[in-house]
Amino acid sequence: MSELTLWRDTATRTAIVDFVARVEAQGVPVAERIAVFDNDGTLWTEKPMPIQLQFIFGLWAKMAAADPALASQQPYKAVVDKDFGWLSAAVDKHYAGDDTDLKMLMAGVVRASAGQEVEAYTESARAFLDAGTHPSLGLPFTRCVFAPMVELLRYLEAHGFATYIASGGDRDFMRPAGDQLYGIPRERVIGSSLGLSYADGAVTYASAMGFLDDGPEKPIRIWSRIGRKPLLVGGNSNGDVPMFEFARPDALRLLVHHDDAEREFAYDAGAEDALKAAAAEGWTTVSVRDDWDIVFPAAES
Repeated sequence: MSELTLWRDTATRTAIVDFVARVEAQGVPVAERIAVFDNDGTLWTEKPMPIQLQFIFGLWAKMAAADPALASQQPYKAVVDKDFGWLSAAVDKHYAGDDTDLKMLMAGVVRASAGQEVEAYTESARAFLDAGTHPSLGLPFTRCVFAPMVELLRYLEAHGFATYIASGGDRDFMRPAGDQLYGIPRERVIGSSLGLSYADGAVTYASAMGFLDDGPEKPIRIWSRIGRKPLLVGGNSNGDVPMFEFARPDALRLLVHHDDAEREFAYDAGAEDALKAAAAEGWTTVSVRDDWDIVFPAAES
């Protein structure tokens, strides 16, 4: 088993290896070795905006073309005008505590998916990921994952950990990524959800939001799904702080800090509170610039 070869020989890598060694030396039962990771900004890139939003853009563009009146309303207006800054700012404002624009964004997500069967939605998400290219990095979406974090998943699993995703992204959009890109089975993907309804043998999306799996909702959903506090958590934003606080007292807390403008992006927006908490509480900060030997996986030969 690779001993984190994609991680540079830094204090961060040492903290991870020492933690896993301590878990084994103390005989922590395998059932208690729960590792939970955020997705956007933790397992794959989230700038200039989350990848799922780019998937939703296509749906909104079709809706605005079919109903021109939508072109003057947000979030459709942002897509028609190619004002991606508005959409990115809506996410940043959410992490700063202002959900005004996020509510409009989520209403658009609900409207775009209402009435669709869950299996059809998941398959369209898979097709989008397989065919799409990141607008800034020029990489296929399937290569926009952080290679050192995927390696960390395998490392933890080799030492008896069960790995989960708990993210603000849509659960059913993330499930294909979990299967294909991270090797995490879909039943271990915890995320936001639209309301669901059942009739005539089919589960479809309702015309209402179920819940947004972010901030204080994350510990609730983790407990509801797993029934245990995590022994290791990984995140990157203010929305992950409650998940970090909820983890076991002896847990390892990994906060990914995006500080590499050359290989990915450099930003603190939406992570200011998390970075302060990491410094105050002694959480382990992962520097993209200093701790990772590579960021994205190499192209297949």
